[in-house]
Amino acid sequence: MDKLIPRVLTIAGSDPSAGAGVQLDLKVFERLGVYGMTVVTAVTAQNTLGVQRIEKVSPSTIAAQIDSVARDIGVDACKIGMLYHETVVDTVAERIDRREISNVILDPIILAKDGTRLLSAKGVHRMRHRLIPASLVVTPNAEEAGILAEMPVKGLDDLREAAKAICDFGCKYVLAKGGHLADEPVDVLYDGESFLELPGTRIEGMPVHGTGCAFSAALAARIALGDSVPDAARFAKDLVADLIKSAVKLGKGNRLIVMRDA
Repeated sequence: MDKLIPRVLTIAGSDPSAGAGVQLDLKVFERLGVYGMTVVTAVTAQNTLGVQRIEKVSPSTIAAQIDSVARDIGVDACKIGMLYHETVVDTVAERIDRREISNVILDPIILAKDGTRLLSAKGVHRMRHRLIPASLVVTPNAEEAGILAEMPVKGLDDLREAAKAICDFGCKYVLAKGGHLADEPVDVLYDGESFLELPGTRIEGMPVHGTGCAFSAALAARIALGDSVPDAARFAKDLVADLIKSAVKLGKGNRLIVMRDA
């Protein structure tokens, strides 16, 4: 057998614009030199303007997809994105446990940039109690952190408190992103005992589609390559900043990430 390259699975929705979801995750995996695999949880109709339609993939089909790749190829790290429905949350949590998939990076996608609800309240509850405990790192933005922690997040102190509350559900790390806050875009990485701040510089211009997906995909890839969580987080933050700077306007709405030579 050939020497294995790191194998990274994304469990997420399909975006036909290829600006987010499994399509963007695969682009990030390829860029970073890992072997990417996909499990599609929902088929969406979306573009740079927003989400127009969502069709849930059946839980049995999602379970079968996970089984297919985990039994045959194996998984060194797994990024989880859009799940959409509480039954899908349950299915993914059960299969993560059954197939003993480790190094899980949970990107808790609850709302789209245009405000479309992408996970029901029941789904959020199941995520707190079933998927977060199975995760190495949870990567909410400020709004998602507030929903998961059931508290308002207005500033950096709130973001820290929300990270603590999310970590209490059982994950190893919470990486709460501050890009949506009014202050400077500081992310906080919490390991259950202490915080590491990851400062950034706000990049002006039209919003960019798929930045959260790119961040969590890069985090999963670098962990599969052997990085520590703090090192992987620093790398992912720097990469996404570069991708924002080089994003292009191809449609009528938000800009799109384009992978250029490293």
